[in-house]
Amino acid sequence: MEERTSDEIAAIFSAAGDSVTVIGITKRSDETDQEYKDKIKRNVEHLEIIKGYKKLDKTTSIWTSEDFTAIDKAIVDGKKIYS
Repeated sequence: MEERTSDEIAAIFSAAGDSVTVIGITKRSDETDQEYKDKIKRNVEHLEIIKGYKKLDKTTSIWTSEDFTAIDKAIVDGKKIYS
């Protein structure tokens, strides 16, 4: 296994935006409350995992100057929904 490249890291960060978007969308009319909460929880957990990504040394974060403001807000908001 090799270290993630800067392009791979950028792609991971970009994909995290999808989870931020999902957390920000209201419940669909065809979803039960439990389905909606489960979906939000999965996306919050996904964001928390992404934030925790480490380099091969298992200590150093892969993240450098990325702005996690929207991600952090989505995590907080999402936990309010399913808690």
